[in-house]
Amino acid sequence: MSKLSVKHIPELQNLELLARQVVEGFITGMHKSPFHGFSVEFAEHRLYNKGESTRHIDWKLFAKTEKLYVKRYEEETNLRCHIIIDNSASMDFPKQNKFSLDHLNKIEFSAIAAAALLEILRRQRDAVGLSIYNEELRYYAPEKGSNAHRRMLLKQLEQLLDIKEHKQTATYKVLHQIAEKIHRRSLLFLFTDMFQSDKKEAELFEALRHLKYNKHEVVLFHTFDELLELNFDFDNKPKKFVDIETGEQVNLYADSVKENYKVEVEDYFNKLKMKCMQYKIDYVPVDINKGFDQVLISYVRSRKSFL
Repeated sequence: MSKLSVKHIPELQNLELLARQVVEGFITGMHKSPFHGFSVEFAEHRLYNKGESTRHIDWKLFAKTEKLYVKRYEEETNLRCHIIIDNSASMDFPKQNKFSLDHLNKIEFSAIAAAALLEILRRQRDAVGLSIYNEELRYYAPEKGSNAHRRMLLKQLEQLLDIKEHKQTATYKVLHQIAEKIHRRSLLFLFTDMFQSDKKEAELFEALRHLKYNKHEVVLFHTFDELLELNFDFDNKPKKFVDIETGEQVNLYADSVKENYKVEVEDYFNKLKMKCMQYKIDYVPVDINKGFDQVLISYVRSRKSFL
């Protein structure tokens, strides 16, 4: 299956249209892959009734028979889904002057990926909720399936592209609050870089475990820029590195710390992956430079295992 890159998506100002573009490209590629059968399965044809929607008319069959037939589908069982997005300052990396599909930062990538999930869930007629947090829970909407509700969530996601709240992260605190709010069994998707200014790793991992409360299925989309945040691929000129959450600064040559830096980050990533395995959380490393397929494929797999 060909990878869908943001570079192959035209510049669209409307997030809903952009999400549809992402999903259409993904489904087109998926029909040529082992994921064939996604969404609803074709069951049979029936004669078209005058006055109804022409959306599902089989025009190829019309060309052969000169009669209007509609494709009938077998709907999959509906599910409840909740999307959780970390909107702390560290998610606003890499910093850029204006929004560009060619160079997304972590929060922009997460917002567009979440909008694509909303579009898929709309097609599946599933209920979806949304939580956005940084130092505290900034927005919470329970799971609903109406179009009005989905558009309200899209508006919140659009604001993530425009409004940057330079706050620190309290993932370890907020996830407990979200877990207590979602009472009915749901499929939870968490977008976060799992970075926080303090070192409360034990509390952070415990908060992840709490998301399994009430038998929820949890997918952690661990978002990062592999080139810069994992490989520390900066030119070897003297630079000032600034923590965008705390404001702490350090002057150094990248090559002088690159090797040790990468060892430390990889160790943390591996520790996070092992904790997710221990808690039966689906850990999905998401390099924001590799397109949205990595998120949508995980959705398809998670849905099949959840239902």
